[in-house]
Amino acid sequence: MFLKFEQVSLHFAGVAALSEISLDIPQGGIFALIGPNGAGKTTLLNCVSRFCTPQEGSIRFGAHDLLVHRPYEVTRLGIARSFQNVAPFGHMTVEENMLVGLHHSIRASALSQVLRLPSARRAEREARAQAREVMEQLGIAEHARRVADELPYGVQKRLDIGRALVSRPQLLLLDEPAAGMNEAETASLGEWIAGLPEATGVTVVMVEHDMSLVMGISHRVAVLDFGRLIAVGTPEEVAGDPAVIEAYLGKED
Repeated sequence: MFLKFEQVSLHFAGVAALSEISLDIPQGGIFALIGPNGAGKTTLLNCVSRFCTPQEGSIRFGAHDLLVHRPYEVTRLGIARSFQNVAPFGHMTVEENMLVGLHHSIRASALSQVLRLPSARRAEREARAQAREVMEQLGIAEHARRVADELPYGVQKRLDIGRALVSRPQLLLLDEPAAGMNEAETASLGEWIAGLPEATGVTVVMVEHDMSLVMGISHRVAVLDFGRLIAVGTPEEVAGDPAVIEAYLGKED
């Protein structure tokens, strides 16, 4: 299995953020994590990114035991992430922000870069070309020379996703990519995300509250409620699941 959770539990000060989560996420396609606020969705992503360590259970990414790795090592394994709260380097241009996402993969020594040796110049050209390709895919290439702080929110969100995608990961974690976007921006972003698996080979795991986006582009959906996994299936299957309906709407007395 591509990404596998086995009996993952995590408690904060006695509060169960995750309770015995067992979940298999296959390679390819778009997998959505949904649930009410506080259900544990972002906490699950934090465990994969290694910002949190569960007290119990295991998480495997292919042949790798993720729980023995640090966050920067997870990036090198082929996992990248965007965050709910957009945080670009505001004083840097869009292109410079994108290049930050490639810093760990540029294969040129510090000395060669200082001396501007041919190998360093070649690595820089390749990195800029890679950044340009992703900017064009995201529709933000026209903003390449603009400082990030000057950009509209929707463009900043795309930049944040692009900064994760530019490293060409195998697994892309998106934490509420449509948060703060209007309907048109969400539709445009959703269309682009939907094409990512086929265009790049990346597997997308997405936390999102916009149900129209989730139901429109996801191949599989997992539902969390109070830290517990209550349903897994296609969008149509989970939408009709009584436990999911109760989690979102409550139970009639």
